[in-house]
Amino acid sequence: MASIFTKIVRGEIPAHKIAEDDHFLAFLDIQPLAAGHTLVIPKKETDYLFDLEDRDLGAMMVFSKKIAKALRAAVPCLRIGVCVIGLEVPHAHIHLIPLNHIGDINFERPKLHPGTEELHAMAENIRRQLA
Repeated sequence: MASIFTKIVRGEIPAHKIAEDDHFLAFLDIQPLAAGHTLVIPKKETDYLFDLEDRDLGAMMVFSKKIAKALRAAVPCLRIGVCVIGLEVPHAHIHLIPLNHIGDINFERPKLHPGTEELHAMAENIRRQLA
């Protein structure tokens, strides 16, 4: 059965996309830990990040680096945290989270609930930083 992320890749479910290429997609988390919290996924459905081929895992990290640089330019923060948990959705993904404090990456914290307009504006702001 296709994961929710595969449905996003196929265009069956809308997402606030940041960037994509033939192999990867970056989009905003709709229940973020911090404004700008972005997910990077392979377009090929793979359950576990470390089941990716080495070249694909490396390429995904390089793609994530580009997104993280744009995210840091768009959202005032000290760093962009990188987290792989892999329990929420059975599709490999990397969390990129703007950080000012170590607790900003604590997934037990309450999630934010931004509206569609706020997510749209954030995605647009991050995309502008990619240019």
